[in-house]
Amino acid sequence: MATLDIEQTRNQARALLDSRIKSVTALVKSRQRINDLRDQLVAAERDDKRAYVQATRDGWSADELKKLGLEPAAAKRRRTAKRSIGSDQGSDQDNGASFAEQ
Repeated sequence: MATLDIEQTRNQARALLDSRIKSVTALVKSRQRINDLRDQLVAAERDDKRAYVQATRDGWSADELKKLGLEPAAAKRRRTAKRSIGSDQGSDQDNGASFAEQ
């Protein structure tokens, strides 16, 4: 029967664990980058909304801005995202039921 070298076995086990740790580390970095980019998008959309409001305060009408290709895009995207998450009809039915009970 062959003799087992405990140090060699430990080193092999560490090498296997190191490769697993590398892959999960890469996954964590990727997820963090996604979270950071989402935060940046939220900030950019907030800045866009403020700039749009400022443009209207400075005398630009919504129609004029639309003709220039400058619709209030950030608010429009958020509404679209909410619709894709849940059913509008289901929430309307729930609200209707609560009004009927009152």
